[in-house]
Amino acid sequence: MFKNQSCGDLRLAHVGSDVTLAGWVHLRRDFGGVIFIVLRDRAGVVQVVVSADVAPDAQAAASEVRSEYVIQVEGTVRRRPADQINADWPTGEVEVEARNVLILNSAKTPPFYIYDDSVVDEALRLRYRYLDLRRARMQRNIILRHRVVQFIRQYMNAQGFLEIETPYLFKSTPEGARDYLVPSRVHPGKFYALPQSPQQLKQLLMVAGYERYYQIARCFRDEDLRGDRQPEFTQLDLEMSFVHRDDVLDVIEGMFTAMVPEVTPHKRVLTPFPRLSHAEALERFGTDKPDLRFGMELASLSGVFRESTFRVFQDTIASHGQIKGIVAPGCAGYTRRELDELTEIVRREGARGLVTLALTHEGAKGPAAKFLTEAEVAAMMEHLGVSEGDLVCIVAAEPKVVAASLSALRLAFRDRLALADPDLITFGWVLDFPMFEWNAEEERWDAAHHPFTWPRPHTYEAMMADPKAVLSDAYDLVCNGWEIASGSIRVHDPQVQADVFRVLGYSAADAQAKFGHMMEAFSYGAPPHGGIAPGIDRLMAILADETNIREVIAFPKTSQATDLMADAPAEVPERQLHDLHIRLADEV
Repeated sequence: MFKNQSCGDLRLAHVGSDVTLAGWVHLRRDFGGVIFIVLRDRAGVVQVVVSADVAPDAQAAASEVRSEYVIQVEGTVRRRPADQINADWPTGEVEVEARNVLILNSAKTPPFYIYDDSVVDEALRLRYRYLDLRRARMQRNIILRHRVVQFIRQYMNAQGFLEIETPYLFKSTPEGARDYLVPSRVHPGKFYALPQSPQQLKQLLMVAGYERYYQIARCFRDEDLRGDRQPEFTQLDLEMSFVHRDDVLDVIEGMFTAMVPEVTPHKRVLTPFPRLSHAEALERFGTDKPDLRFGMELASLSGVFRESTFRVFQDTIASHGQIKGIVAPGCAGYTRRELDELTEIVRREGARGLVTLALTHEGAKGPAAKFLTEAEVAAMMEHLGVSEGDLVCIVAAEPKVVAASLSALRLAFRDRLALADPDLITFGWVLDFPMFEWNAEEERWDAAHHPFTWPRPHTYEAMMADPKAVLSDAYDLVCNGWEIASGSIRVHDPQVQADVFRVLGYSAADAQAKFGHMMEAFSYGAPPHGGIAPGIDRLMAILADETNIREVIAFPKTSQATDLMADAPAEVPERQLHDLHIRLADEV
């Protein structure tokens, strides 16, 4: 071995010990006869002192090193003088007096600083990702990810689950997003698909009798990207036989309740996890992935303003729209510019405008105040529980626009007013989703979750006559404003599955062509079963206090689904295309 100790592990207990270290030059300071090197490896950093009086050959070698050189150091651990202790380092009470310094490899000047976490253009970081991954922030994130996955495996094993791998090459089936297709060389004109998730395969494992399955699964979806999406991502995929909804929820709740204090001791997790219906989440927070760390809930004002003469409210009531508001504490003094910024937020969500009323010692102030009666203002204030100094923000529009606008506004106030504790982890369950969604563009029903979701028993009877009345036995786990898991109890009855396919507009032939293997499997004695798939990338972003999942993935893609480091996707030789029976069409 090139080393017998890690740099970051040295402590006072090692004083007097001879050590051999190897790592990267983090910093170097040359004071003539003495050179100080901060040496870094995965475990951390330690100071190395190279003195011409003690080791002239080592000092000569050290004079040649620069940042990011890879070197080996032999020396003795000693206590640092009291006035030179670095309290910010775990190794700050000791240093290594070098006897020998060997340069193992030189390094070009990096395109950005490795030794600090200063802001660097993201494109540059992704172009040199192998250097970015050396930085302390990224090392913390990747090591934390390892600990989370290790915890998951230990927990699932202890709960009696079996880790089973499923194939990456499978059949393309409609599951919501575009598939990544893989052409077959030996079957011209035919394609595999990379799995959007192992959904069908894990259900087939339940039919096969394995009862409790899990996998740290790679999934692939060809969809537009954003901060919480990547074309390839990782999830904890699990499935259980002979369970009801609460059985699945209890396993996941137990895992996260135990995980958070283990991997991030400085964070707090609230238990038990609250449970909201999908309808209740939209009513109270305007979204099905609410941040539950703070209040500022949406409140209906349609009743308060039902008889209002204010034209905006009149038209909304007449068109069966909604009037809702939120209260921003202490924001009555917002300037015109700040109010315009709030208005722009709701306009991006489709609202035509924002009504604001500031409660001052002189009463309610705002452009709309003159259109409202004193009685209406008083009723609104009482209904909302407004105090002097608060700002009321009201949106009047169709329900979807109201929900999206006020949800966005609520999150904007969260960030402006620091309403959410960053060290508080607040999970919540969202239940009883609609089974189907109407696709107006194609004039057909789509599965809101996926076509293998079990309908809630008390609504199943309405499936053929009124699909919009059917609720599904689906559930989402949300955390701090992110959806981090989605699951459901699955269809195990061939007749129920056939009914679902009929609502979705599949003919018997279509259903057989796309899902015949599933339908046949169900006919051989499928047990009641259900599962869920927490997204590891999103969970990691929350635990690591990151806002983009690229910061917790070793080699992510850009928002344009490109790999800047390897320059992918890339063209391939004509011969490869010929072998795959592919000919590129001329550009249109």
